[in-house]
Amino acid sequence: MFLFLVIALAVVVAAVTLAVVGGGEGTGPLPEVAPERLHDPLPPDRPVDRTDIDRLRFPLAARGYRMADVDDALSRLAAELAERDARIADLESALAGARTPAGPPHVSMEKQAPEDHQ
Repeated sequence: MFLFLVIALAVVVAAVTLAVVGGGEGTGPLPEVAPERLHDPLPPDRPVDRTDIDRLRFPLAARGYRMADVDDALSRLAAELAERDARIADLESALAGARTPAGPPHVSMEKQAPEDHQ
């Protein structure tokens, strides 16, 4: 039984090796395939919105995701978030400046006519 398993394992290893290096069919080794690219990248002509992020899917590479695609998307998102944070900070400071009074309330200096006391 043990001998049968060793022979079966040898046959499987030989078949896989022949398929990878190209044997039997004359087609040669496995053809080179161009790496997958990001199909729907983030839009370059407008700010990124929630639906763009929801649709973002990274293609798989041999060991996970393509690092360049992920780095590009994260850099773009980081830049837009920094821009939005700066804009929010500017608007909040402008709003805080508009709410605080600039000086003491305006007091009218007109003389009032004395009232008749009878």
